[in-house]
Amino acid sequence: MSVDWTRFAERIKPLQTILLTSHVRPDCDALGSELGMALLLEALGKQVRIVNPQATPAMYAFLDPHQRIRPREEVSDQEIAECDGLIILDTSAWAQLGCMAEVVRASEACKLLVDHHVGEDDLGAELFKDRQAEATGWLVYDAARCLNVPLTPEMAEPLFAAVATDTGWFRFSSTRPQTFACAADLVRAGARPTWIYDQLYQRDTVARVRLRGRVLERLQCEDNGELAYTFVTMDDLKELGALPSDTEDLVNEALGIAGVTVSLIFIEQPEQKVKVSFRSRGTIDCNQVARQFGGGGHREAAGATVAMALAEAERVVLDAVRKAKQNQS
Repeated sequence: MSVDWTRFAERIKPLQTILLTSHVRPDCDALGSELGMALLLEALGKQVRIVNPQATPAMYAFLDPHQRIRPREEVSDQEIAECDGLIILDTSAWAQLGCMAEVVRASEACKLLVDHHVGEDDLGAELFKDRQAEATGWLVYDAARCLNVPLTPEMAEPLFAAVATDTGWFRFSSTRPQTFACAADLVRAGARPTWIYDQLYQRDTVARVRLRGRVLERLQCEDNGELAYTFVTMDDLKELGALPSDTEDLVNEALGIAGVTVSLIFIEQPEQKVKVSFRSRGTIDCNQVARQFGGGGHREAAGATVAMALAEAERVVLDAVRKAKQNQS
């Protein structure tokens, strides 16, 4: 399912100032695709502003050395109103836009959406989606290639991080021959895989390491060891001195256990909410389960935020996962 980048070029041609945004708790794909798209648009003569519903997590700050990405709270209404274009990247869900949902709803700008996730809400934007793509970063790379925008080192670095992380460093089943071709092009353009990997995975704080230990200590398995789940409380973060971003990727820890095919982590949030991350080796469709709770994603990786206390969220979501596993068998 290829994207019509010629149509995309036609839509942005009359625009002067374009606002880019993405989802809450931005990851490397969100941030990398935003930064890559900003440079692509500027190469085409556009002015660009990047505004997210939340600040960039400290662990990903290296992607944005010039601090181009700003949280909504630091951007005036006037700056947003001056944009005649708006591009949403790496999400198609209202719930994922956080406080930027209000901006999208109110904006009279030309609205476009670039994403690779399966499900979608009607965000009032023209879609430029490829649900087979491994990352939104790959789509931005593809746009640059199709629109004859040269890849620069500044563009290649965040796009490589986007593609590498969303494919689990090229080990997920979403990895295609095109993925490696993209990675090769980005490295030729100046991306530094070793440096990116070190920035992401070789700078753990003591607090994150201890949080990982606590998460693994709590791990519970059932269904002959196929289903594994664990949780993080707000008190855990406070006690260990950990940041909310330190929970990133902890859901994957259980998938390293022999026999585990479905993994979940429940992360307590303020205001009686719980963030749930789902991972699967194909045993269930994570996207379908997450959509039952207002979330979404991909077949093998998805997420949702439920308005429940932690214990209730565990009970309700696990029941849905068990049902999904029974239906798959």
